[in-house]
Amino acid sequence: MEWGMDVWKFYDITHRRHLVCNPIGADKLDDVIELLDLERGARVVDIACGKGETLVRLVERYGVSGVGVDVSPFCIALSRRRLRERVPGAEVELLQMDGAEYRPPSPGWFHLAMCLGASFVFGGHRQTLRALREMTAERGLVLVGEPFWLREPEKEYLLAEEMGRDAVATHRGNVAIGEEEGLVPLYAAASSLDEWDRYETLQWRAADEYASEHPDDPDLPELLARVARGRETYLGWGRDTLGWALYLLRKSPSR
Repeated sequence: MEWGMDVWKFYDITHRRHLVCNPIGADKLDDVIELLDLERGARVVDIACGKGETLVRLVERYGVSGVGVDVSPFCIALSRRRLRERVPGAEVELLQMDGAEYRPPSPGWFHLAMCLGASFVFGGHRQTLRALREMTAERGLVLVGEPFWLREPEKEYLLAEEMGRDAVATHRGNVAIGEEEGLVPLYAAASSLDEWDRYETLQWRAADEYASEHPDDPDLPELLARVARGRETYLGWGRDTLGWALYLLRKSPSR
């Protein structure tokens, strides 16, 4: 389906009730943050930082400094508000730009480099790990969120999602790609079915709320059509076919 409405407006509306724009709960996210065990003042970059929730929690837990990058003006505006309200004075720079074009002050600048659920920015899981690895200091950490196949996808699902089979790996494959890129796997946290259901179905409610609030929005027919299409592909195939996980890795000294 060709986009007629602003894509970032669409995601801002459909994810208005989400804490983070990924199928993971707050408790699981906090567990991963605790495992990072960062030094106070560590430098962090979050590519496609979304609503800024992960960055805010890192500042609250470790007092980190760093950079958040997102192309969506809606996400950057919300991230700025969250930082201002919850961690005023945080040394975090927010940049509205394509994450693939971001360059750190120098290679290996960050102690933690993240891209959670947005590997499309760099063209795939491997390319994302490669880009984040180059931003990360020796023995620094890389944290990514990535889908994986729970089972072999049906052709109808791939057609509906307009994606190729090789666009996603298995859970084992995601970890193996990290190792091939010179990263040591440390931890993985896969989304539960409840987390997937909450992530997907909150979009249905958000779209319905927006339709009631803005019945004259000319983008409404496309918005509702896209949400309906997403509902059908999720319930028809995706719920049983696609998983998602956070992967924590460490940069090998040799790389």
